[in-house]
Amino acid sequence: MQIYTDSKQRKLKPIIFVGHSLGGAVATLATLWVLEKRLRQSSPFCITFGCPLVGNGRLHEAVGRENWAGNFCHVVSQHDIVPRMLLAPFESIAEPLVAILPYWHSIMANDSKNAPDSFIQDACRALLNNVWQHTNTIANYGLDSLRELEGVIKRSPYRPFGTYMFCSGEGEGAACINNSETVLKMLHLTMPSNEKPSDNIVKHCLSEHIGYGSVLKRVIQKSISGRRIAKPSSESSYKMGLSLQLEAIGVGAQNDNAQLALQRAGNMENKHNTNVAKLAVELSEKQCIMAELEWYKERCEKENGVTYYDSFKKLDRKDIDANFRRAKLAEFWDELISMWKRNELPSDFQTQNKWINAGTAYRRLVEPLDIAYYYRMSKGNYLSNGRATRHKVLQTWMEEKEKTRSSRGQKVRTKFASLTQDSCFWAHLEEVMKDLENLNQAQHPMPESLEMFEDYVTKMINDGNISADVFLEGSSFMDWWKEWKEYKQNQFPEWNSPLYEIMENEIWTR
Repeated sequence: MQIYTDSKQRKLKPIIFVGHSLGGAVATLATLWVLEKRLRQSSPFCITFGCPLVGNGRLHEAVGRENWAGNFCHVVSQHDIVPRMLLAPFESIAEPLVAILPYWHSIMANDSKNAPDSFIQDACRALLNNVWQHTNTIANYGLDSLRELEGVIKRSPYRPFGTYMFCSGEGEGAACINNSETVLKMLHLTMPSNEKPSDNIVKHCLSEHIGYGSVLKRVIQKSISGRRIAKPSSESSYKMGLSLQLEAIGVGAQNDNAQLALQRAGNMENKHNTNVAKLAVELSEKQCIMAELEWYKERCEKENGVTYYDSFKKLDRKDIDANFRRAKLAEFWDELISMWKRNELPSDFQTQNKWINAGTAYRRLVEPLDIAYYYRMSKGNYLSNGRATRHKVLQTWMEEKEKTRSSRGQKVRTKFASLTQDSCFWAHLEEVMKDLENLNQAQHPMPESLEMFEDYVTKMINDGNISADVFLEGSSFMDWWKEWKEYKQNQFPEWNSPLYEIMENEIWTR
């Protein structure tokens, strides 16, 4: 790693991290570390053999969000128990695993050539059965159904990511799968059933874990020499391909469950890709509406000298077109969020930069109009009662992405943002305006929200995360500031604050 991180060595050829068993887990973590640190111009690649699962659903989402899944290839032999073990709760595998480990270590050291005694065989059988039962639950229910059964069925938090290469124990062939739910199903379907008695249970559980060298050698030989298609009279090339994949990994073309899992995965992927393509076309059309709203914002500022928020809140005739466009955009994003919730889009859809950036741009431009419309029609609290689900979801997507970006450091702004970065800024302002009104009427003691809002605005200005239109003369914010300053100076003639200094010096004009 020292050579890898040396700045003088960064332009060398890409490094491939390789590991077997627990070494595969170490190789996975090392690859993630290098990817996260962005240490080289070219990305590292990781290949593991018989590696236990690494990371939970959160890591799986993070890998998808950063488009790192393509940097990992996990080779799994048909009966190797190790890649499957952590799909069962640890307490269900701990006891048999502790009993097996000494014998397992001796096999790997080539010190033991004797057959395992009945105690080891029983422990292996218990381990296999426990893992099989839990993988069977995942294969039958799927991840989304399991979420609904949380608390009823105890499930492992571990989730696969990257490409999985499933190899038959005899090395007859291999099949690659990158859909995480299909990987979970195949981890179950490619292992021996607990209902199937076997005198070679130890071989099934453990021997293949140390035999990846020979398995991989035979797979390569088969791939070079080619295979004969078992059913040349199959109805379609697609079905033929499924049968060939299943035969390659030793499951058998007649395994209806395995074939159905692969077929569903293929159909689902095609459906997802079709939906994303349609949304991409619609998004390009909606960009025209976004451009028209940006023009509306600019016209309000330059021609009328007011913020588009304050103009839209009055909803005069000139604002009707903007309201129509606001509704059209809301319809698109509501449908997109609904499709995502119905799992009609790829599992990593919410991590893709294209949709995160588009959603963030939409939210920052249009949510102020939603806020203006809400406070024009209601005296309630937008933040607690009026905010649309689409804005909440899109903000969550952005914040998850920002967590990764912030760990790498972000560029400091040298000028104010074109759009206020917190799309709820105007809602916060509306609430403190009500608080200040109540305070002036002596209805309530001064709430903390007013001081907190002042600190909030100060930080946004210092970070450049606020738009200059907020400071237009006559804007709602400037009206609030004048009232707030007057109140504070009446109460405390010597009052001063960081925001006071900023406003007096008109720092936004620089």
